[in-house]
Amino acid sequence: MNLQTEDSVLVRDYIAGDEKALEILINRHNQRITSFIYSKVLDKDITEDIFQDTFIKVIRTLKKGNYSEEGKFLPWVMRIAHNLIIDHFRKNKRMPMFEGNEDFNIFSVIGDEKLNAEKQLIKDQIDSDLRHLVEELPDDQKEVLIMRIYRDMSFKEISENTGVSINTALGRMRYALINLRKIIEKNNIVLTN
Repeated sequence: MNLQTEDSVLVRDYIAGDEKALEILINRHNQRITSFIYSKVLDKDITEDIFQDTFIKVIRTLKKGNYSEEGKFLPWVMRIAHNLIIDHFRKNKRMPMFEGNEDFNIFSVIGDEKLNAEKQLIKDQIDSDLRHLVEELPDDQKEVLIMRIYRDMSFKEISENTGVSINTALGRMRYALINLRKIIEKNNIVLTN
């Protein structure tokens, strides 16, 4: 019975100097990661570039000893690939390609679905990053911010639901925004495209 070596064992072996272990990991997950990247960028060359950049980042992180094994090698690699895809779209705020001829129609450029998919991907990443930042806030501030921003509640409704005065709810919202700005600045986070 030939059992496949677990990813965590291969990662450990690679960190210990076994280059073959990384080759096995890359071959094992190549198809899945490549398919994931291609589904987002829809370009074979860009897919290959991002795949290579992903594993360059994986290798650097492993060599520095900054990877903590939690049995989640593939999700970790997919996250790196996802972030590189976002970086690609942010760097290349590109217009869709079109042939220049008499039949040129501006609406074929404006209504390009791929651009909308790129913007949606960036928006999803920003929303995800923002949710993680909100989790770092103190509970009372987080509660008010979620009620106000995500549930679109008035400060009067927030006051009634939390049992505090409107001024206290306003104050908590103000401190939540101040603290979010501090977290964003401290970590050099970019929340725009």
